[in-house]
Amino acid sequence: MSTRLVDCETLVIGSGAGGAVAALELARAGRSVTVLEEGPRVTTAELAAASPADSMHRLYRNAGATAIFGAPTIAYGEASCVGGTTVVNGGLFWEPSAALLDRWAAWTGYDGFRRPTLSPHFAEAARRLGMTVQQHGDGNQDSRLLAAAADELGWRWQHPQRAVRGCLHRNRCATGCPSGAKQSMALSYLPQAERAGAVIEPGVRATRLLHDRGRVREVLATRADGRTLRYRPRTVFLAAGPIGSPVLLRRSSIQRHRAGRTLALHLNLRTIARFDQPVDAERGTMFTAQVNEFTEHGLLVMPSNLTPGGLGAALAGRDPHTVNSLLAQRDRLGMFTTQVQLQGPAALAGVLAGSPLLRHGLTRADHHALRLAFRRTARLLFTAGAVELVPPVSGAPTLRSPAEADRFCADVRPGDWELVSVHGMATCRIARPERGGVCDDHGRPHGFRNLHLCDASVLPGATGISPQGTIMSFAHEIVGRHLEHQ
Repeated sequence: MSTRLVDCETLVIGSGAGGAVAALELARAGRSVTVLEEGPRVTTAELAAASPADSMHRLYRNAGATAIFGAPTIAYGEASCVGGTTVVNGGLFWEPSAALLDRWAAWTGYDGFRRPTLSPHFAEAARRLGMTVQQHGDGNQDSRLLAAAADELGWRWQHPQRAVRGCLHRNRCATGCPSGAKQSMALSYLPQAERAGAVIEPGVRATRLLHDRGRVREVLATRADGRTLRYRPRTVFLAAGPIGSPVLLRRSSIQRHRAGRTLALHLNLRTIARFDQPVDAERGTMFTAQVNEFTEHGLLVMPSNLTPGGLGAALAGRDPHTVNSLLAQRDRLGMFTTQVQLQGPAALAGVLAGSPLLRHGLTRADHHALRLAFRRTARLLFTAGAVELVPPVSGAPTLRSPAEADRFCADVRPGDWELVSVHGMATCRIARPERGGVCDDHGRPHGFRNLHLCDASVLPGATGISPQGTIMSFAHEIVGRHLEHQ
């Protein structure tokens, strides 16, 4: 099969929050832009017609079951489709705090990503995406109960900021919005980039960057039909995600000893609560209340989409009697997510048969943080009126009081936790080389001139909040610096 040669001015690899920003801003500046996306392009009509299970298989990498090995193994989820993970996230859009950006600046040795620089980018992205504060609206009784409990305990909570226009509360955020309300990159930045002349090529996977003396000369790629493509770009913007970007760099012998050696993660504990009254948690959007009383400890508590598939996954491994009893009372169940930042090491350990091998090392401090997080979650949910909790450990009994939750936390072992992560960051961090950085303050791997990274991989660490707003703000600044210096 012949190899097709393609000359292009600017090549963007990846179409998520970072790649879409690069595509739009470069096209608006008059650049000829080609966007490569490994996954398919899916319309709103197709999302509405598909079942959540079918969408999981089609939109997520490895059907949402990528493993981060360790004790315990963490299930990691990211999308592989036009629009990237913005298609399957909750549309949450938070601005990074000045304190976080100041800490990053002090650590990285680069001063140009503080709040005064990034805040205008965040504001512009929020305007384009129609960011709104999501009120309770129709349904979301689980969020109302959580907010009322937080008020009773004197704990802070907030309505979420979301990139949505006219949410219809279809409760399918995690498998693609069937109404088109969520303003993913597939519905916002990318169509705007196409109107400005950008070309999006779905089903094309970049496999190697060929380079010489600090310049990428060619990009090798394969189509879904197996055909090989050779792109010859003047400039490359790499935004293949926190796993895909370091994999491609290492395969191309670029910063191979540093790319992917760190991986910052948010860990999610998933708790099922049974109430003594109907909650109908399947009615509503993702959530409309988030408890942020303990954000300084990296802890957030919020409801999550309760769907038949999600409930089945959360109950996997439980005894049949418990499962049957809970399913018979499904209208009285709520599912809640507690987010904690991993402090122990995590990394891209290697690539096995073309797939990334991810590992983590949960520390005693992490285990302590998880126990503390669950104890506070249990207190919050019992205050909200829960009469029974299913903790995030498959072999544990259900819990019916705060005292039982305390005993559970005293007995649980580090390897027992059932952990999920959907936020990976900092695998190709912007920082000075002597501080372990992979990229400079233009997003370029140290020593390169025409290769820029602009996705979650360049963030110096975990954001502690849903990272889309931070990723887009960094991407806007990186692209702006490139255009300014051309």
